[in-house]
Amino acid sequence: MSNVPNCPKCNSKYTYEDREMLVCPECGNEWNPTEETEIGESQTAVKDAHGNILKDGDTVTVIKDLKVKGSSSVVKMGTKVKNIRLIDGDHDIDCKIDGFGAMQLKSEFVKKA
Repeated sequence: MSNVPNCPKCNSKYTYEDREMLVCPECGNEWNPTEETEIGESQTAVKDAHGNILKDGDTVTVIKDLKVKGSSSVVKMGTKVKNIRLIDGDHDIDCKIDGFGAMQLKSEFVKKA
């Protein structure tokens, strides 16, 4: 059995080789092991309002009241959001908030719990 490294994105031990690429079945990350150091350095880290680096599965707290687009409701300051998922785009956190459902948040309005 070959020695395949853990996934650099979610640290899963179930990675496997697919031709020259390595694949993680848990998060869907694909990377070239020969370019691993370059990829790690070039990726921009998602940081919260206080500069802490966020990663998938973290728990965060909302630091300001946030209006919900298309609704009259508000996500209140202090709301805890568990098991976040980082995504690309303007809103870089994908999550589910109790009472609101699936949402996307900007990392500048949360702090790591």
